[in-house]
Amino acid sequence: MEPHHRFPDVRWPSRRRVLAALAALGSVAIPLRSRGASAPTPAMTEGPFYPERFSASPSPSLVRGPIDRVPALRLEGRVGDSSGAPLAGARVEIWQCDALGRYHHSRDGRPEDRDPNFAGFGWVATDAQGRYAFETIRPQPYSGRTPHIHLAVLVDGRRRLVTQVFVDGEPGNAGDFLYRLLPAEARRRLTMVATPAGRGFTGRFDVVLA
Repeated sequence: MEPHHRFPDVRWPSRRRVLAALAALGSVAIPLRSRGASAPTPAMTEGPFYPERFSASPSPSLVRGPIDRVPALRLEGRVGDSSGAPLAGARVEIWQCDALGRYHHSRDGRPEDRDPNFAGFGWVATDAQGRYAFETIRPQPYSGRTPHIHLAVLVDGRRRLVTQVFVDGEPGNAGDFLYRLLPAEARRRLTMVATPAGRGFTGRFDVVLA
């Protein structure tokens, strides 16, 4: 709560001047914070299958070949701070299970049990406007979990956020124990809408770092 201050007597501007000032503000771009998006993106557990080794170079596409079993997804968004300023050069990592419900990790089954046309994880750096984008698959369910994508953000080599991205309208959301534990507002902020686009979908997930 802001401290209370005693203000000296002042001559308040006329109503006409106040209205003129408000009209002028209408032409000013409203920052992210003023749009009610300044609350930090909620964190969630990393999960047991964080990738063991990322490639040295950015890997914006997790798709290696035909993905006939599931639809494609273009995941895009923006990383900014709580003041609304974009964060350029932030490292965004994602990882998720493949169409067979397997993570590409040595502790999740045998390599031959995984979809060879899906990489399982990737990373990109945000551009000058804080934007990122991945070509991946629409997240798939596996035993006990609703479809989700794990996402991490690192700034200057330091991890700033680990969370999970859910899809609006998935039947498994209501039965997912981690999703149910989230407060309603946190669920809203971690749930994206998958919009049909061609033979796949697009989804937007913006990140606000504390």
